[in-house]
Amino acid sequence: MTESAYFATGCFWGAERRFWQLDGVTETSVGYMGGTRPQPSYEQVCTGVTGHAEIVSLTFDPKIISYQRLLEEFWTMHDPTTLNSQGNDIGTQYRSAIFTTTSEQMEQALKSKAIYQKEITQSGFDPIVTEILPAAGVTYWPAEEYHQKYLAKNPNGYDCHSSTGIAFPKSVVLSQ
Repeated sequence: MTESAYFATGCFWGAERRFWQLDGVTETSVGYMGGTRPQPSYEQVCTGVTGHAEIVSLTFDPKIISYQRLLEEFWTMHDPTTLNSQGNDIGTQYRSAIFTTTSEQMEQALKSKAIYQKEITQSGFDPIVTEILPAAGVTYWPAEEYHQKYLAKNPNGYDCHSSTGIAFPKSVVLSQ
């Protein structure tokens, strides 16, 4: 049995590649969530008027990879303290967000945020601005085909990620 997860870390190209390379992630796609316009196009999302974030949707096998491991990757692959931007990418579509599909995911996401905040605060980082919201009632709109597995099609393409450079503490277990 597989589970679904949704993560926004700025530009979705590099994030999708980071997730598809993890053992236990069985499928990835990129798209848009959290906005108001149905079936938004990339051009519309880039204007900021739709309110959508660029999202990586993934399916994973929890017997092979835990949701905690996905959260660890999420927190460290981008800078969750920057509001509506990642590196040179600026706009609400580049915000940091997690859309949870179960109450257990919500609990783990909130716990992991607190743990990572404590870790990065010690290095002088600002508060985490990541939105953590339930996915229920929020439509995932797949992005155009040319965005899907973009960095597999364009191996030297723009990865677009910045990060805090601080790893998630490995000794922490979010759930039993």
